Amino acid sequence: MRRLLLAAILGAVAVPAFAQDLENQEIMVTATRIEQDDYSDDMPAVGLRRPADFLVQTVAIRGDTRAPKQRSKEIRTMLADAIRRADKAGVELAYGDYVLTRLTAQNAEEITLQSDNRPDSERVVFLVKAKLAGTQSGESAQAQIARYIESVPEVGRAQMDEWGDSSLSIVGPDGYRPAIASAIAEDANAMASRMGQGYAVEVEGLNMPVQWAKAGPGEVLLYIPYKLTIVPRP
Repeated sequence: MRRLLLAAILGAVAVPAFAQDLENQEIMVTATRIEQDDYSDDMPAVGLRRPADFLVQTVAIRGDTRAPKQRSKEIRTMLADAIRRADKAGVELAYGDYVLTRLTAQNAEEITLQSDNRPDSERVVFLVKAKLAGTQSGESAQAQIARYIESVPEVGRAQMDEWGDSSLSIVGPDGYRPAIASAIAEDANAMASRMGQGYAVEVEGLNMPVQWAKAGPGEVLLYIPYKLTIVPRP
């Protein structure tokens, strides 16, 4: 029975067409995935806990030079310098609220100037990422980002600062679907054994996209919003 249940669960985990788009994309963990109809927002008991791929810090380059053209030039010049210095500092730059795109000299114009919170001031907002791997902790990644920010010199009245709290990112969350399904199957089999011969378990929702949440400093929880129900055996 347990082998049949495992095969049924793994066989049900077909990857939806829209999920395939996220097999290689980098996703902000704090982003909100599309809500799924008929399922609770609560996370299920079983998922896959793993280290995040990057610590991500939002930064802003602000400028308040009175002349608009000069102000824009100073901000853009500092942004270009920030892009040039990123590799040497061991960090990556990106932009996006959900799927992250690497920020380069070729696409820097995609970062638009926004009005800042003061008269005659504007800003550009983007992301600085430090890889979480090996012995690199969240604290050391944050320190690496801080050193990078300090290394970029001001241009005129333009300056760069952190903006808000850091977050995490995960690359290719839907690529972990088989591992999550295996964990669900193992738990479902264990639950079926505990219930005894008169009961079985049913699992619904394994066709849903992989979801994510922050699980701790530098860690994420990847899960599928499934439902497990105990039913009398026919």
